[in-house]
Amino acid sequence: MLGWMSTPPSPAAGARAGIPGSALAGPFPVGEYAAALRGKLRSLARVQLVGELVNLRPSRARVYFELRDAGGAIPCAAWLKDWEAISARAGGPPAEGMQIVVAGGCDYYPGSATSSPGFSFAVSDLRVAGEGDLLARIDRLRKQLDGEGLLELQKRLAMPLLPRTIGVITGEGGKARDDVRAALGRRGWAGRLIWGFAPVQDRHAAPAISRALSDLLAVGQAEVVIVARGGGSLADLLCFCDETLCRTVALLGVPVIASVGHHTDRTLLDDVAAVSCSTPTHAAEAAVGVDCKRARIGQAAAAARLRDHGRQAVLSRARLLATLSRAPAAHVERQRTRLHQHLREIRASGRRRIESERSLTGKRALVLKRKADSALIDCRRRRPQELEGLALALAGHDPQRTLERGYVLVQSPAGEPLSSAAQARAADEVGLRFAEGTVPARILHDEDPPA
Repeated sequence: MLGWMSTPPSPAAGARAGIPGSALAGPFPVGEYAAALRGKLRSLARVQLVGELVNLRPSRARVYFELRDAGGAIPCAAWLKDWEAISARAGGPPAEGMQIVVAGGCDYYPGSATSSPGFSFAVSDLRVAGEGDLLARIDRLRKQLDGEGLLELQKRLAMPLLPRTIGVITGEGGKARDDVRAALGRRGWAGRLIWGFAPVQDRHAAPAISRALSDLLAVGQAEVVIVARGGGSLADLLCFCDETLCRTVALLGVPVIASVGHHTDRTLLDDVAAVSCSTPTHAAEAAVGVDCKRARIGQAAAAARLRDHGRQAVLSRARLLATLSRAPAAHVERQRTRLHQHLREIRASGRRRIESERSLTGKRALVLKRKADSALIDCRRRRPQELEGLALALAGHDPQRTLERGYVLVQSPAGEPLSSAAQARAADEVGLRFAEGTVPARILHDEDPPA
């Protein structure tokens, strides 16, 4: 038996007698045997395994997961720094349900007096081989249910704003039960709560949940049903991807709220249900759309305000009626006197306004007359001066004045002024206009003989 041990352990002191009648060697100390077993397992050849990644559980130092296929499963572990290097090479950490290839060898932790032993496959390298069979099956089933229109049936059902009866299906010993109770208590809901307990993890969970749904609706007449479970791995939540369970939920006439797993978990039940929540607490809040405790407080405050306003209105009307009933004639006389006083004030105000407008109109007319007279006098004095200035300016621009100062105006035979020497040469014959008359002239070119 101990042929594979390099140094067989010595028999334990105080237990040398062993089991009477047994032909096996020993007894040996457990620690020595566990250490020898670890050495033997680590000496086995390093190999590559292919399977589907499930139950991924990171820790501070190592990452634990399982590798499964149709024939079996094996626990695996990788150091955190090796896992980060593998994730960097793969473009991201592998997810549950992926088909992967791992390289490594057997490893064994012998444990101690305070910790349990454990076997694992020590992973040194990893490669993603594609989508696993589990995810592929779930995706195919999701597409099939969607093609049949079963993913929309629950979502078309009307959610009751304040249900009187709520059914809850969960594990009997799970924390989801306490979370639902606490959330409903915080909202002040006082309706009837019906529990349907069923396993929420293993191959028997899906049929049990389906039976619990049928029994709960047949007996309890629940208006909304919550299916709750805490977080877990993909393998733990696989029962909520069962085709029979999903079809049962889709065809129910009562809205179902799914609260399975955590924020990142997504099962087929979440797609089929009317509402999908991340926690049982959120599911309870979604089932009761009104915060009953706050609504009761608001209703009591509104009732108190309404009662106070009603009392004040009745008292004020009662006082007014009492006053009117005691002295109606005196009240009418007071009103008549007040109206006469208003009438006198209105008439006096009207007269004052008319007189004020008349006085203001007279003053305005006098001012306008003075302005008109002043403008007329100013116009009579200023116009001759302006005309004289314009005449002087016009005379300053007269061409005859320029000719009188000794300048000559060159004109064409037609009498049009020529403003350049080129125009004069082109005309040959021109007229020179002086102040007292015009003298004809002829333009000589360089090739012409003098006249």
